[in-house]
Parts: sequence; structure tokens; C-alpha cells
Amino acid sequence: MKLATLPLGFAGRAALGLGKRIGGKSAEIVAQEVQQRTAEQIFKVLGELKGGAMKLGQALSIFEAALPQEIIGPYRATLTKLQDAAPPLPVSTVHKVLTEQLGDDWRENFLSFDDQPTAAASIGQVHRAVWHDGREVAVKIQYPGAGKALLGDFAQLSRLGKLFGVLLPGLDMKAVLSELRERVAEELDYLREAEAQHAFALEFDGDPDFHIPDVVAANEMILVSEWMDGTPLSRIITEGTKEERDRAGLLFVRFLFSSPARVGLLHADPHPGNFRMLPNGKLGVLDFGAVNRLPDGYPKVFGQLMRIFNEGDMDNVMTGLRREGFIRDDIEIDPDALRAFLAPYVEPTAVEEFTFSREWLQAQVASVTDLRPTNVVRQLNLPVSYVLIHRVHAAGVGVLCQLGTTARFRDEVIRWVPGFADDTNDEPLPIS
Repeated sequence: MKLATLPLGFAGRAALGLGKRIGGKSAEIVAQEVQQRTAEQIFKVLGELKGGAMKLGQALSIFEAALPQEIIGPYRATLTKLQDAAPPLPVSTVHKVLTEQLGDDWRENFLSFDDQPTAAASIGQVHRAVWHDGREVAVKIQYPGAGKALLGDFAQLSRLGKLFGVLLPGLDMKAVLSELRERVAEELDYLREAEAQHAFALEFDGDPDFHIPDVVAANEMILVSEWMDGTPLSRIITEGTKEERDRAGLLFVRFLFSSPARVGLLHADPHPGNFRMLPNGKLGVLDFGAVNRLPDGYPKVFGQLMRIFNEGDMDNVMTGLRREGFIRDDIEIDPDALRAFLAPYVEPTAVEEFTFSREWLQAQVASVTDLRPTNVVRQLNLPVSYVLIHRVHAAGVGVLCQLGTTARFRDEVIRWVPGFADDTNDEPLPIS
């Protein structure tokens, strides 16, 4: 019902804008007013909702830089509150789901089972238990009806394409929504998640830097995996020493960049709650519901474009971005504005050692924050093949700035991202 009010609100604002133009206001000023009110309403409604709307809000976080703080601030606060306050299922419902999924004798699978969840998220919650062979396990249970509700949200969101076209004229919103819907459908299938988690666990078994708890049992709505203790990354952010924060940030980046090359998969939900620092110094990783399948590793052009950006060749960067679909044919972008927007993602790779900080990120965002039609963020498109990659990088930069990590990030990019190292034996750039 809340989503349904958005097109009506837009129609009213458009009519009001026409009246103001007849009354003498310039078209640019009126358009800016309509865009601002549209942005305020969209993000107010998304911030009040969960499910698919919350997933869309998370995925579009990259575009928050296009909006003033007075619009996006309350939305961020509400979204954070929603993420942190998912109410647990009643115990009777938990037992009902376990009976439906594992049978009337479900308790025979466990030596013990804690009815109170240890964690709750947007589509399920986690219980601690002891498997019948004595192993401590995490039992992830999907909320009944979560799948139907989430996919229903996307059916509603797909009707809002015109609104997002006003706010983000360079974005192919229909394609982004379709891609997100497919990825959310995958997140709902715990068997797919189990396959991904097991692939990560096999590859990183015995690794000196990482630990992935392996899968014990799974079906579409129940996922049982090995229990993993450790200090949540969120606590390292707030209480860790500089040395601990530096190591956590470096391992965080190493995991995200190395996984496509090693596993053919990218962990696509780099939320601090999904990472733990273990007593042995390893980084433990949880929640493989959202993964990007990259069987050939990172796209080579991704590393090539970072390299030529560092070389200062913005003409070639823009040509490459157009060929990859980030800039649509009918959109013109100012090269200096584009350079300012891309800097937070590429600048850390241009020097031997880099320090992320909240202040640095705020300064970067300030350079592209406005609602003018020429705002570069509003002119960019997000090709479907990059939706999850960009989600990871945008969220990852935020986590690193929270950690305040200083490390040799360039070394990780050289090692794991094809096309970045300037190799004379490389194939020619697919750019003019």
C-alpha cells in the first residue's frame, strides 16, 4: 500500500510543477524541486519497509551520494534500525518449520537445540545447537512466507520505473530490478547457499588467513553448518586496536578480491555482521546466500579500467565505461565529475599504502552530492552483470572507512584482479 502511493505522489508533483512553469518559474528550478520531493518520498517509503524494498534500498546505496544529507540521513537511520531489529519467530513457529522441513522426529538430529535465536536477519534467523555427532552447529531457519513476500515486493517495485527515471535518468531501473529479483530468488534457496558455502569451505580449508564453516546438512529452508565463534567485525570497528583494525581490513579486502579467482564466486554481502576475527588471527566468514558467480574471476576490463584511470587517461576510461554499459549512449558526462566520483574506488590502488577514514570518504562524497541534472551519479547506469560487484565495492569501502584501516591494498589488486598490472604481454585493451 505504501509503495502504491508513490506514483500518485509523483503525478501530483508533476502537475504542480507544470503550474509553476506557467506561473513563470524556470524549468530547471521546477525540475529540481520535483526531483527533490520525489527523492524524499521514495527514500521515506523505502526506509519504512522491509523485504524487497529494503533489498532495493541496500543495492541502490551507491546512488546515495547523489542525494543531500537531509534526504538520505533519515532513510539511512531507518534502514539501519530495520536491519538491527528483525523480530524473532515465536518458538512454536520455529518448531513447526523444523517439523515441516525435517520431519516429526527432527529432534533426533540434535543432542540439544536452543529455542532462542542467536541472530536474526531479513529472511531468516539462526539457532545454536549440537548435532547428533557432537558437533556444535548453527541452524539457519527461513521465515515462513519470506519468499512470497520478497518476490511480491519486487512486483510492486517494478511499477516504479518512471519515478526512478526522474531521480536517476542514466539508470536502466527495469534491468536492475530484474537482476535483483533473480539474486533474491537465489538467496531464498538455502540449497544453493549450501553449495556456495561448501565451495568456499573446500577452497579455504587449511588457509592461513581465512576460515569458512562447512555445511553439515541443508534443504530449501533449513541450513545447518559448523558453529564458529570469534569477535564480530563490528566490535573490531568500535573496540579494536589500530593493529587489529589494520589486519582485519587487509584480510577483508584479500578475501573479497581473491575469492573470484580461487572459487569462481564473490561473497556479495560484505556486512560487518558476516565476518569474525578468530583467536588464531584468521578472518572467519559467514552467510553465503548472496554470491556473484564469476567462473572466470573478476572481469579483466575491470582491472584495466582501474589501471588507466590511475594513468590519468579519462578519455579511455569513459570509452571503456560506455562499452561496458555504465554510460548509456544518450548520456553525456563531464570527465572531471566522473573522475571525482570514481576516485574513492580507485585512489587506494594508486599508492603503495593507503589509509581509509570516514573523513576521507565524506570529502569524496561531498564532491558529487547535489540534485542538479548534471550530477554524475545520476547520469550513470548499473549494468546487470555489475550489480553485485558494485554493491560489494560500495559496501566494502564503507566498512574499510569504519575500520580506519591502513594497508597495502594495491598489492592485493595486483595479485588478484586481472588486467590491473601493467603487463606488456597482456592482450590489447578492449578500448579505443
